[in-house]
Amino acid sequence: MEPEGVRHRMVEVAKGVRLHVAEAGPEDGPAVLLVHGFPDLWYGWRHQMAALAARGFRAVAPDMRGYGDSDAPPSAGSYSIFHLVGDLVALVADLGQPQVFVVGHDWGALVAWQLCLLRPDLVRALVNLSVAYHPRSSEGSPLQVIRALCGEDHYMCRFQEPGVAEAEFALYDNSHKFKTVFGMRKPAPPILPKDKTFFDSLDSDGTCPPWLSEEDISYYADKFEKTGFTGGLNYYRCMDLYVTYVPFSLSWFY
Repeated sequence: MEPEGVRHRMVEVAKGVRLHVAEAGPEDGPAVLLVHGFPDLWYGWRHQMAALAARGFRAVAPDMRGYGDSDAPPSAGSYSIFHLVGDLVALVADLGQPQVFVVGHDWGALVAWQLCLLRPDLVRALVNLSVAYHPRSSEGSPLQVIRALCGEDHYMCRFQEPGVAEAEFALYDNSHKFKTVFGMRKPAPPILPKDKTFFDSLDSDGTCPPWLSEEDISYYADKFEKTGFTGGLNYYRCMDLYVTYVPFSLSWFY
């Protein structure tokens, strides 16, 4: 359930691209930028937003490019790290504060690392979850390294071909997908069996934890019904353009 006092607005961050932004707390409070991962939304930060707002911070949680109520450019090339960091730079400028606290999770953590590398002047402090900083390997691009270690059945490799993962995801309704993900009992395997889909590979009985309600699941299901999963999958399809690579052993889905 959405906490009281959340404000919603659209911010133009690039030509033809607007981000949906949820905010809570005083507008003149120190800004905390909350950056979600895959497959998530601003909504994943709702409890943290309420806590931050109660302490006088301005909690700012966008739906990242390709997610929720934000715009989703159709081209996979529109999801490079330069686009994603550029979106956050434009959002920080819109907030009117010279620096912000940044908190990232999963892919949001990786984008936050890149923001610190490319525009350290905008970041007052950083807290990241799930994805540790890892320099780019001299042994090859991120996907080359993953393929060499794990083969083509690593889930990040399976996500690469446009349309393939989308067709697999379409086999399940969105409520089922999110109940499966949030109901995982063990970390997800990075290597997917050839005869199983991504969701069939998860150790989950579909029972959500007590802090996640049917209303919460419905919110996720409705938003992903609107945009689909292509925007989020395109982050994986631009992996080789990142300054650093995803340390897959620390991914949120493990």
